[in-house]
Amino acid sequence: MSSVSFNSQYGQDKQHSQDSGESTDHALHLLQTVFGYPAFRSQQGQIVDHVIQGGDALVLMPTGGGKSLCYQIPALIRRGVGIVVSPLIALMQDQVDALAEVGVRAAFLNSTQSFDQILEVEKKMREGDLDLVYIAPERLLTQRCLELLEILDIALFAIDEAHCVSQWGHDFRPEYIRLSTLHERFPHVPRIALTATADQQTRDEIIHRLQLENALQFVSSFDRPNIRYQIVEKANGRKQLLDFIEAQHNGDAGIVYCLSRKKVEETAAFLNEHGISALPYHAGMELTERSKNQARFLREDGIVMCATIAFGMGIDKPDVRFVAHLDLPKSIEGYYQETGRAGRDGATANAWMAYGLQDVVQQRRMIDESDANEAYKRVQSVKLEAMLALCETINCRRVHILDYFGQASTPCGNCDTCLSPPVSFDGTVAAQKILSTIYRVDQRFAAGHVVDILRGIDTDRVKQWRHDQLSTFGIGSEKSEAEWRALLRQLIALELIAVDYENYSALRLTEAARPVLRGETKIQLRQYKKAEKALKHKRQSAKDYAESELSSEQQQLFDKLRWWRVETARTHNVPAYVIFPDATLREIARNAPQTLVDLRAISGVGDKKLESYGNDILQLIAELGAS
Repeated sequence: MSSVSFNSQYGQDKQHSQDSGESTDHALHLLQTVFGYPAFRSQQGQIVDHVIQGGDALVLMPTGGGKSLCYQIPALIRRGVGIVVSPLIALMQDQVDALAEVGVRAAFLNSTQSFDQILEVEKKMREGDLDLVYIAPERLLTQRCLELLEILDIALFAIDEAHCVSQWGHDFRPEYIRLSTLHERFPHVPRIALTATADQQTRDEIIHRLQLENALQFVSSFDRPNIRYQIVEKANGRKQLLDFIEAQHNGDAGIVYCLSRKKVEETAAFLNEHGISALPYHAGMELTERSKNQARFLREDGIVMCATIAFGMGIDKPDVRFVAHLDLPKSIEGYYQETGRAGRDGATANAWMAYGLQDVVQQRRMIDESDANEAYKRVQSVKLEAMLALCETINCRRVHILDYFGQASTPCGNCDTCLSPPVSFDGTVAAQKILSTIYRVDQRFAAGHVVDILRGIDTDRVKQWRHDQLSTFGIGSEKSEAEWRALLRQLIALELIAVDYENYSALRLTEAARPVLRGETKIQLRQYKKAEKALKHKRQSAKDYAESELSSEQQQLFDKLRWWRVETARTHNVPAYVIFPDATLREIARNAPQTLVDLRAISGVGDKKLESYGNDILQLIAELGAS
């Protein structure tokens, strides 16, 4: 059965609206027969029905929550072609391939195509031979593309990664602001804006910029309970990262985010030297090399990608077992978006970060030295303060993250602060020692010099300035350099101390420091805890996740199915997860279906995949049973 004939069951009877009950039944039928899922999750069904009826929607749903089905199914039911606006040029081919695997007629238009390829897609659009077309916003807004759309029946506009419209956000794309033209030129076409990350300010801006004032808002829980959050004191970040990977994720796919291109290159080289398969990814690389590395990461198992934040937006790879940060993210939105690329398959995953005083100094410098206007700098400073508060919290990290997005929760029992609660203490005296020393050196020296004075270290610089004569010299000799740096970091995070980047990172007192120095205000600080080597424990990979649930015979079948999937994906030139995700293979291994009817009952096995792979899978099961 060809893709075209397969689609005829919904392609020929598309209509602009239906009775609500009828459209719900139709949508559920497509969910089961095309995508192979038995029922909608969470708010998916409501969103799908609303868009089928022609309504606009703003959808906030965590990564892995099933956002794409919210526009894919309405596009299959409504008359015309669904237009998906996406900045993810590097992933469009994989998205289209994944749809082809389930029998949906899809294509993309972006700058990677030749003119002949573009003409071929446009021809199919005019002839009604496509159900979904992914278009980069830059191309969508060209006169040629808009004129093409005006002569077509358009089922809907889906604006993916809608947070890109926010000028205050972590992934602003200027062309997204111009997408309001869709409402102006196509007022009767429903629009659905989707994102996994948006605080209230960003949501308001999405609504305003995209003219979605009358859209229904669907906000799912931001919680990703399968992700464990851990933030450690940075000592030797690269070595700590290696210990973490070797102890908990050896052989797993992961992403390591670094702030600079140089650090990306150095970290990838360091991991390779120590037996970890790692690749670099940043905007300074040649496009062909960057694309090659991304393709390897998506298609091969066990690759660690070291990258700047330019990498990973919208990554569909479901089996990323960890995301690590060697530098402090600029905001909780950025952190949540980046860590959300771990564990899309629902299996356990880790979000790990090494964080130190230099991270705070560096991020503040970047804000202060940027060419942005003062309003933008103020917003970025507020976002950084929230990120610092997350790092320094003594309470549940998950509660802190969800609270930032306006959702109440209870301690998760699974993050580092829940599993090993930090100790807080009355830090007023320690803070006064630091603040007094900064005051006595005329607020002209950086952190290292201040710490030397506190500890009573007779350096040449201390002697040169006769700071060994100060009353605060040596009053903190009971603490290590690392302890004082940790306390300094907290005082900077609390905005009692500012860093003057124009004067060699000199520490200065803020107005908020005065009542602390005078003893009028007391402060609680987090007790320093020496960085510990990551403890080895049972790996949290999808494979081990399966092992904990499967018998030895079932595990043997699961392993065999995974090898079959690798070979099949290589033949089709697609990532392995496009054929079947681990969750589906795990269910097949657990149930060992004996007939096509039995196999069709497995979640993730739709009609087209049953037709394409059903007999191969049944043969594998039979061979294993006979051996």
